[in-house]
Amino acid sequence: MPKSLSLAFALLSVVFMSATAISLSHNAWLALLFFVLTLFNIVLGFVIKARFKHNKEPQA
Repeated sequence: MPKSLSLAFALLSVVFMSATAISLSHNAWLALLFFVLTLFNIVLGFVIKARFKHNKEPQA
């Protein structure tokens, strides 16, 4: 996975986590939405990383 793509996933996850923390005091539904988006973003990052790693391995 290119480092720029890794950085983008990391920064977006931090933004979503911050939004979750801020929205906890305002609206529980909004906090839940940001929490789900955070988890989705993290899982998507791992899936893309695994696909990049799988495609990079030599075919036997």
